[in-house]
Amino acid sequence: MKKESILVGIIGLLAGLLIAGATAVLAVNNDNHSVMGVMGMNTNHTHQQKAPAGDDTSMRAMTERLKNKTGDDFDKAFIEEMIMHHQGAIDMARLAETRAKHSEIKQLSQDILSAQSKEIEMMRGWQTDWGYTAKPHNMHGM
Repeated sequence: MKKESILVGIIGLLAGLLIAGATAVLAVNNDNHSVMGVMGMNTNHTHQQKAPAGDDTSMRAMTERLKNKTGDDFDKAFIEEMIMHHQGAIDMARLAETRAKHSEIKQLSQDILSAQSKEIEMMRGWQTDWGYTAKPHNMHGM
């Protein structure tokens, strides 16, 4: 009976870790601020508190720059902002590869690198296909 209880506990723990990891990947890739906030990740609110004055890389600033745009102007700006956002996540994930203590964080960083690199490549393809020119962004502060 004791061995069965331990086995059930281990299985439950592993299932919980898998669910938490999958939830984190989905939250980051879908920019789900409520889930990200619960997990302690930067959201508009927490990022705004930590960002230096004049920092225009926050999600709130990115969203504000899109609000009065439509059509091609919106699409072009959206792609530029999302590439910058994804590149910031990639930069953070690269740090996690060598600095994180827990293997779950290292695995999450690999998932982020893979998913968001593919999305950047896709968006850069759209920029080329649709005749948008990508303006370079300063990634300082992301």
